Amino acid sequence: MKQLIFDAVVIGGGAAGMAAALELDSRGNSVLILDREESLGGILMQCIHNGFGLIEFDEELTGPEFAQRFEEKLQTRNIQVLLKTMVLDIREENDHKVIYAVSPKQGMMRIEARAIVLAMGCRERNRGNIRIPGTRPAGIYTAGLAQRLVNIEGYIPGKDVVIIGSGDIGLIMARRMSWSGCKVHAVIEILPYPSGLTRNIVQCLNDFGIPLYLSHLVTNIYGKDRVEGIEVTPIEAGALMSEKAFRIECDTVLLSVGLVPENELSRNAGIEIQPSTNGPWVDSMLMTTMPGVFACGNVLHVHDLVDYVVEEARRAGANASAWLSGYRPAREIRVKTGSNIRYIMPMRVNPERENRLYMRALVVKNDARLDVRLDGTVVRSRKLAHVQPSEMLSLTLKPEELATAGRDSTLEIALL
Repeated sequence: MKQLIFDAVVIGGGAAGMAAALELDSRGNSVLILDREESLGGILMQCIHNGFGLIEFDEELTGPEFAQRFEEKLQTRNIQVLLKTMVLDIREENDHKVIYAVSPKQGMMRIEARAIVLAMGCRERNRGNIRIPGTRPAGIYTAGLAQRLVNIEGYIPGKDVVIIGSGDIGLIMARRMSWSGCKVHAVIEILPYPSGLTRNIVQCLNDFGIPLYLSHLVTNIYGKDRVEGIEVTPIEAGALMSEKAFRIECDTVLLSVGLVPENELSRNAGIEIQPSTNGPWVDSMLMTTMPGVFACGNVLHVHDLVDYVVEEARRAGANASAWLSGYRPAREIRVKTGSNIRYIMPMRVNPERENRLYMRALVVKNDARLDVRLDGTVVRSRKLAHVQPSEMLSLTLKPEELATAGRDSTLEIALL
């Protein structure tokens, strides 16, 4: 078995993994990136549409262009990369973490590291997750799989398409399938508001005249060998209106019904998972419940913009480096979700340092206000013109705003 030793190992070579690795390297650590794909970049490599990099690079890039910018930086550093490598297990042995991994070229490997950054990204929910009734014909794909087939493999999965769920990947595929000469008949969303970004609703649906059915549920899929159509039922006052159900003829169904952080590896390692995000529980340093193991990007919580993924990953890399140098927070205070907030990341803040928090709302609301309370006292209040669950909120708290915090203090954030 091949033996390798590094200061830090980053698992995942997408935007989060590359950004974290670059930060660790810049602070003098030996770094290894492990990724199971044949190239770096992760999901960005199949996202050939533009809209990436507006924050990070102040220009509009495609997904592969965004990934290339980071890969070019890696090539100037002493960061080692092993591709086509599957991580099998993470263990704690004495004061080191041990990773067991395998690849066709290297065979079985035992890799020692003092710190690990988890950056495995997320995966799509599928038909089994949402339990759509009906037959099981060919022609049912997740939107991300269809995106890969069209953009990388060069295959068109079908000609008459219906998309279930209004997540961003589904919206982008509505446009992509239209550009490919297909007819997208509808996007069906169970919620009373879209799940994707507003800009994607405008650019991918409105600009192509594709109808969006809000508060509608797909209640049947028809077809024996191939999809022949779907049944759609309106929801009114929380009840299915079966008498108003209608059928849409199609040969292809794409599912865009949410993303789930890829955390089988984390669970097997005994890392605590937060139910509200399906990602690891982390403290103010983005460190999980396994000391020395950090998490960032979509494996921690699903982001809406890759620019925010990179921002968070840099902090994870910086924190991992600080931890390697012996830094430990003197104290942390608990973060609590208030009214209309689904989750806040991270779950602890350090009152002696600047803290960057991410959160998602539970409601769609205009003229909203975000209140930050320390032990019941408002220390920050921010007005927001519009909030919705599909768009992540962020907030930076400075040490002076947390100056009165005690060891047992609680920070609560509410949306009013």
